[in-house]
Amino acid sequence: MPDIALYQPDIPQNTGTILRLAACLGVRVHIIEPAGFPVSDSALKRAGMDYLERAAMTRHTSFEEFEAWRAASGRRLVLLTTGSDRAYTDFRFAGDDILLMGRESSGVPGLVHDRADARLTIPMSEGMRSINVAVAVGMTIGEALRQTGTFPGTP
Repeated sequence: MPDIALYQPDIPQNTGTILRLAACLGVRVHIIEPAGFPVSDSALKRAGMDYLERAAMTRHTSFEEFEAWRAASGRRLVLLTTGSDRAYTDFRFAGDDILLMGRESSGVPGLVHDRADARLTIPMSEGMRSINVAVAVGMTIGEALRQTGTFPGTP
């Protein structure tokens, strides 16, 4: 099943919403620190509600630690970015992909961008900058689960 990774998230409400979505879909979330807030139940509780204890979450103290884990597991890193022309709907997801989202305020640095195996975007209307990260996660993980046939409750 695909995973979600959040690179140094800086809005706890978005992270809580993503953890709630992940709990409902049975998807693991990787938080690549440092986050812009304390990664604690109290910081995430409002948006995550009572779903937080059901969310599968792994914390990585740095991008380097995350990359070492990813290299050992041999998984593909798929970055969602405004810096790409390739639509997420035109991409063939694999069941063990990791969908990486950047910081709400600044995305990911060039080093992280360069490490991605694929860079995808969500097509938007002319003149629009970006979609809320929690909404973008919902759209892309939904497509990845649809393509791989790994929605919860499906054989």
